[in-house]
Amino acid sequence: MITAHELTPAVTPAGQAAMAAALADFERRYPAYARTAVLDDMRARDYSRLDATGHVYLDYTGGGLYADSQLARHRDLLARAVFGNPHSQNVPSREATARVEATRAQILEFFRASPEEYEVIFTPNATGALRLVGESYPFGPGGRYLLTFDNHNSVNGIRQFARAKGASVSYVPLAPADLRVSEETLARHLAAAAPVRRRLARRSGLATGNLFAFPAQSNFSGVQHPLAWIAWAQAAGYDVLLDAAAFVPTNRLDLSRWHPDYVSLSFYKIFGYPTGIGALLVRRPALARLRRPWYAGGTITFSSVRAEATPGGGFYLTPGPAGFEDGTVNYLGIPAVGIGLDHISSVGVETVHTRVTCLTGWLLEALGALRHSNGAPVVRIYGPAGTGRRGATIAMNFFDPSGVLIDSVRVERRANIAGISLRSGCHCNPGVREVALGFSAKEMAAAFKDKDRLRYEEFLQVIDGKTTGAARASLGLVTTFADVYRFWQFAGGFRDVPSDALGA
Repeated sequence: MITAHELTPAVTPAGQAAMAAALADFERRYPAYARTAVLDDMRARDYSRLDATGHVYLDYTGGGLYADSQLARHRDLLARAVFGNPHSQNVPSREATARVEATRAQILEFFRASPEEYEVIFTPNATGALRLVGESYPFGPGGRYLLTFDNHNSVNGIRQFARAKGASVSYVPLAPADLRVSEETLARHLAAAAPVRRRLARRSGLATGNLFAFPAQSNFSGVQHPLAWIAWAQAAGYDVLLDAAAFVPTNRLDLSRWHPDYVSLSFYKIFGYPTGIGALLVRRPALARLRRPWYAGGTITFSSVRAEATPGGGFYLTPGPAGFEDGTVNYLGIPAVGIGLDHISSVGVETVHTRVTCLTGWLLEALGALRHSNGAPVVRIYGPAGTGRRGATIAMNFFDPSGVLIDSVRVERRANIAGISLRSGCHCNPGVREVALGFSAKEMAAAFKDKDRLRYEEFLQVIDGKTTGAARASLGLVTTFADVYRFWQFAGGFRDVPSDALGA
């Protein structure tokens, strides 16, 4: 039985001195860190529960943490006002509508997006935003869905809509060494469909589209793909879908500089609360190209049962964002989004970016230097070894002195006991996982060959060994040097320990 005492370094005078020395060396090597002291004040004031419980939270890519002040402001707002369903004209309904519309405007301002160019559609999360694009985009024969190997499953899933409508699906591969995309390879993929797009555009009445999708930051490896690709793809005749969910918590997305057609995000990833609200930021011309395959309450101005079989279908879709917001929006939760944006703006996204870049640089070096007594590495990091064009998400696997991979689930269990929150698995990003771990197309295809004739339990046995993932540590808003230092100490606990001695 492993105890927390065994995994958590004792707080001794010698241990405190070692950490103080490490901190002094860190501050000397990363002088920009001193400019982020406001975040230490914020942590002490608004996130004291972390230090009170001795908890190290390193799963910010999974979900941000909320501040005490966010909860208090939202509670006070609800306590002193009366809000009603926005689909009405009574006073509480008008008040709710005003709050929702004010939050839309605040979101555009936060991302520096012109209201003349962009609209905000509220969704349950980033996945909901991506589904809206997938189901409504004008895919068709001759059209193409192009995406990188490095994408969340919610982006991969759009290929089902594309293929169902007769469009082709193509993936741009990654280089195994750093899990980046070769820009020469991307240029070839983009150019391949340009002549087809031009021919289709000349055909009267055809609305088939080409869509290119990529993440601003990988939720697996932390790789940041160039936003310059947006204009490249648009020049080649593509609409561009940018998955910004992992990028925006610690980076500035300036939509006055970059102009993707569709942007998906979840607000809880940025500031923790509320959950269950995301958004699709969409350029007005790109919104006009979307066609919903159904309608629902909240999305229509008028509908008829008697006229359902007549031209026009017996319904009139509400113009603009409301035509894509099914049912009643979360009108009590949406004002909390504005409160969260205020919270981040009070310190500035750039300050958060500076802090996590410094901490990520130190942690990458410290983990890379860990060695067993025989010289073998303790940790293998997937993706870039430095902070250039990468975010504060680090995917890794641990190895014993003989080079045996230690299952990331076992690593996560030990981290839990030590009071450290990591994440294990493939992180809903199978393409980059398969490239990083060296799974071939043949191996993966074999796992799915007979899936329709297998019970789920039998299918799990077939894919056993092909689901291996990685441990992921991700830094965020109130991560401190003490947090990453404790994780480095935890990682050092794997030195010279055989895999079979670690327990389950």
